[in-house]
Amino acid sequence: MTTTSEKAASGTVGKAGGGPRTGPGRPVRHRDHTVPPWIFVVPAIIVYGVVVLYPSLAGVMYAFTDWSGIGGFSFTGLDNFRALLDDSRALGSVSNTLLLTVAVVVVQNGVGLLLALGVHADIRSRALLRLIFFAPAVVSPVMVAILWKYVYNPENGAGLNGVLGAVGLGGLRQDWLGDPSLALWSVAAMVVWQYAGYSMVVFLAGLQGVPAELHEAARIDGAGSWQRFRYVTWPLLAPALTINLMLSTIGGLKLFDQVYAATNGGPGTSSETLSTVLYKEAFVYGKFGYSTAVALVLALFVAAVSLVQLRYLRAREVTA
Repeated sequence: MTTTSEKAASGTVGKAGGGPRTGPGRPVRHRDHTVPPWIFVVPAIIVYGVVVLYPSLAGVMYAFTDWSGIGGFSFTGLDNFRALLDDSRALGSVSNTLLLTVAVVVVQNGVGLLLALGVHADIRSRALLRLIFFAPAVVSPVMVAILWKYVYNPENGAGLNGVLGAVGLGGLRQDWLGDPSLALWSVAAMVVWQYAGYSMVVFLAGLQGVPAELHEAARIDGAGSWQRFRYVTWPLLAPALTINLMLSTIGGLKLFDQVYAATNGGPGTSSETLSTVLYKEAFVYGKFGYSTAVALVLALFVAAVSLVQLRYLRAREVTA
């Protein structure tokens, strides 16, 4: 037989454990009116699907067709890829693309690191120097190419040849964009000039994250400037180096604007890259199916190189 005090105790425990009850042993369930977070993601997913996914998948499909850009098309299987393997101009552009990428990656990051070390020092004009070195990175690549065409013009007395002649180095004057052996490297120089400041900013962010106490401890232990850089600064710059190498490699492999505006792939095919080849095949020769096949190969190649590079650099960050 249950007493009044036992009923009151059981009611108190019920309220403390499960809140108000509508019946024996059943707590009241309140409806959660919180909006699910995925509702906010749906508009972005729709836009991404329309703007990015659909064109990409359509491009993959067109790579297996003979589409000319107008009208219908028919599927041709792997014919476009077989034609790519037999296309000497496209295969030559692969070599040019790799050479251009290696030159840009090595020189751009080397110059960017030197600039970062210079403006990281305690000098009064470092803010102005950072602005000057970074400014070319925000200029349109086409405008940079037009500017450097003026600089490279052999008939321009105020250009590069004029400067070489003025300082007594007239024997080094060249037709920088008209010589097949120099055109590709001339394009690489303008790309380095434009984006070395960008690499500088990334390295500078890494340098500012290096604790000053480590340098002070190394200095007390008798380490010189080079030893402090090699054993203290350089290992801690691993994340910044990963970012710079990834960005410069991807940018070099798909470089188009500067090449097309400065040389149009010439003279001949000496500065032709995969990006200029796929552009000409599509918009000059009307072979949209073949050009999308070239674009697909380029995209897969960039993705593969980037993944391998990222895996290696991430492992280096761990061991650095």
